[in-house]
Amino acid sequence: MSPRATGRTGSPARRSGARPRTTQPGRRPAQARHRQPVRARPVGHRAGIPARRLVAMLVGLCLLFAGVVVRLAFVQVLSSRRYAAVGRSQRVHSIVLPAARGTIYDRNGRELALSMPQKTVWADPRQVRDPAGEARALAPVLHVDEGVLRDRLSRSAAFVYLARKVDDATAGRVDALHLPGVSFLDEPKRFMPAGALAGPVLGQVGTDNTGLGGVELAYNRVLSGSPGELVAERDPQGHEIPAGERQFRAAQRGDDLVLTIDRSLQYETERALGEEIVSSHAKGGIAVVTDPTTGEILAMANLVAGPDGPRPAVNNAAVTNVYEPGSVNKVVTIAGALEQHLIAPSSVFAVPDHLKVADAMFSDHDPHPVKQWNVTDIVSNSSNIGTIMIGERLGKNAIDRYLRAFGLGTKTGLSFPGESAGILLDPKLWSGTSIGTVPIGNGLAVTALQMLDVYNTIANGGVFVAPSLVKGTVDGLGGHHATPPNARRRVISALTAHELTAMLQQVVRVGTGTAAAINGYDVAGKTGTARKPREGARGYQAGAYVATFAGFVPAERPRLSAIVVLDQPTPIYGGLVSAPVFARVAGYGLRLLDIPPPEPRTAPPAAAVTTPTTIHPSAELDGVGAARTAATTLPQYPSPTTSLPRPQPQHP
Repeated sequence: MSPRATGRTGSPARRSGARPRTTQPGRRPAQARHRQPVRARPVGHRAGIPARRLVAMLVGLCLLFAGVVVRLAFVQVLSSRRYAAVGRSQRVHSIVLPAARGTIYDRNGRELALSMPQKTVWADPRQVRDPAGEARALAPVLHVDEGVLRDRLSRSAAFVYLARKVDDATAGRVDALHLPGVSFLDEPKRFMPAGALAGPVLGQVGTDNTGLGGVELAYNRVLSGSPGELVAERDPQGHEIPAGERQFRAAQRGDDLVLTIDRSLQYETERALGEEIVSSHAKGGIAVVTDPTTGEILAMANLVAGPDGPRPAVNNAAVTNVYEPGSVNKVVTIAGALEQHLIAPSSVFAVPDHLKVADAMFSDHDPHPVKQWNVTDIVSNSSNIGTIMIGERLGKNAIDRYLRAFGLGTKTGLSFPGESAGILLDPKLWSGTSIGTVPIGNGLAVTALQMLDVYNTIANGGVFVAPSLVKGTVDGLGGHHATPPNARRRVISALTAHELTAMLQQVVRVGTGTAAAINGYDVAGKTGTARKPREGARGYQAGAYVATFAGFVPAERPRLSAIVVLDQPTPIYGGLVSAPVFARVAGYGLRLLDIPPPEPRTAPPAAAVTTPTTIHPSAELDGVGAARTAATTLPQYPSPTTSLPRPQPQHP
């Protein structure tokens, strides 16, 4: 090989064009570098970094643990009660157990209102798997909107109502669906065994078992009782934990209530009133029957006309609604004048058929010439003019005083929800014509019960007896608690009451109230026909009248009293439409209560008289100093010394 081929002996020749490798100053060749020994590095140069991290991590873990300990102490010690309560509320659930209301009885122990258990459908939404599907299945059975049910089943609560107090058939259809989370609860539901009988008096009960009107509301605390409670601990699926917390408090049934109402008399009163409403085309009517000696209400009917016949009114109008009584209120004017000795039953007045008072003209119902009427005639003929003349003699202040003494213008004390006190203006507010209107029962407003109280006062010999509707209560142990006796106060003297009773008997015998007569009994009462005021305006409605009859029987020893009020009947007169209802209802009550007619009065047997001798009377005539002209006496009949009974006095 040519010497050009190598640069050095043994060294390969460089490729043509390659640059020779040169060594940089101060840098050893690679082979030399690899051959140099490794020098030891100082301790802690790079090994110190992981040590600091470890220390920091340990410190952080300590702080974290301390925080956990602090938080645990806060939860377990400082907030233990709060968190325990939260946990308990999630496990323990309470269900209120409604109490059954007490039963309402009539005076003879017959049921008027009672509670029966009914199924209530409820759900625990936590157990419901398909709210929409279950709502869709339940809606047609419960007759509840599907959307409403879906919303209730989707709540986070543990208890929701789906339908309350359903009938057994509905409960059976729900049970047949086997829906998860849907259960039943027994709740009491109110029933009226006699239907709507005395409905406005009894009132209503709401879904939550609370009285909403009538006796149910007035005595709600007595009837309601105390609800019970079921407390149970449940797992997240809603199942009761066998060994968990469980508490049960039974509901306490309400006390029973015994009314003064007689169910049989109530039924007959409503029937008689309803038939008269139909026959007279009245808008409605009221009838109240009481025992005047005790004030106990035996029947209280409130009906309104309807397309399918009379039906119970919404309210107990006998105590909540007022009306102008008209002539039935004239007895107050007469009573005041008798009590003040301004008149006597035999006092005679020259009564024209019309009279001007202030700027108003008053008249009697029928035109007539001036009549010489005594007070009894004025009452039996229901003379407006005669009563106004007596009222003018009595004066407005005394009229007002007696109206209030008889109980008008104040509540009766019955404690019935919504009872009205009536409307009675202060005499200072009377107009010039009030001395003409008020004595005849216009220009004031009363309830039917207030008006009956006036007649009860007369029947009681002048003593007012407050009305009552409740005889007493019966507690859960069977103990009877009677209602305290009714308040009493004297209003007029017994003599005045007796004179008024005699006048009121004439009203039924020969006056405007003959249709109220009851065979075998003496009835005392008075008719009334009054115009209806405009609603919200002054004056009276054209052609609109209220007809009334109020009275008591037997007249001398009253055992029953009643008032019948008809709203816009045809004919309009109380003597024609209200009096017959009184006769029917009171007659039935007399038979029901076995009240016999009074025994006919008989005079004691008188000593017999001896027929004097008149054949030779001269000596007898001479003995008494009588002048005589007869010379001979014919044979006499009866014969001398015949014993004859003394004639008995005749009673009208």
